[in-house]
Amino acid sequence: MRIYETAFLIAPNLSEEDTEKLIQQMADVIPAKKGKMINIDKWGKRKLAYQIKKFEVAYYVFFLYKGEADIPSELERRFKQNEAVIRYLTVKKEEGEEETTPPKKATPKAKEKVETKPEPEVELKPEKKKKTSKEKSKKEEEK
Repeated sequence: MRIYETAFLIAPNLSEEDTEKLIQQMADVIPAKKGKMINIDKWGKRKLAYQIKKFEVAYYVFFLYKGEADIPSELERRFKQNEAVIRYLTVKKEEGEEETTPPKKATPKAKEKVETKPEPEVELKPEKKKKTSKEKSKKEEEK
């Protein structure tokens, strides 16, 4: 048996009940195909790096499981049939890699104050105007 990690993104317009129901349906595929679920990691709604199907936010879910190669292919077949799943990816893990990918650290929220160092003030000196050759020649003539 191999270890796999499957990540999928669910559209944010689903209700919480429907989201949980979809996650459970996908999780039920693994024991049905004689696999063993190691961990289900639900990150919740997060901002996407770019728009996917006109969504800027998605619900992130990660499955870590042991099983044969037919499990990821069955999950992917079901992801394709369900319009609520907007992206998915399955990765084969090496032996001993039985940890899910850790979530990124949350970025500071707009309400929280982030300390910034004030920029030092710099005095700008006015530039001296360069004299053109015509102006130089006029001054020389006057002398």
